[in-house]
Amino acid sequence: MQVRLKRAYEEPSKQDGTRVLVDRVWPRGLKKEDAHIDHWLRDIAPSTELRKWFGHDPDKWWQFRQRYFRELSRNHPAVDEIRHLADKGRVTLVFSARDERHNNAVALKEYLQQSS
Repeated sequence: MQVRLKRAYEEPSKQDGTRVLVDRVWPRGLKKEDAHIDHWLRDIAPSTELRKWFGHDPDKWWQFRQRYFRELSRNHPAVDEIRHLADKGRVTLVFSARDERHNNAVALKEYLQQSS
């Protein structure tokens, strides 16, 4: 499974493969035609409650991951869709968070690798 990560504000490239936005809300200030998003999977993003609780606080990272993994384990359709796309070739999980180490795309990639 070839899964990469990339901020929505970075320049898209052919090496990205299928670009999947994994945020619940569209990235601020980014025009849809400039994003080159192939799929927007809002349902794979953390719940609004979990996202607000986390607030991208690195001190909450491990607890956020555990809670998000529980949500993902109950969200088979969205997880299966990502896996199906990844079976066809490279997938880039696109996210808008500034923190490139503590965000839902990082956790999602880890979840996909652990559960494959």
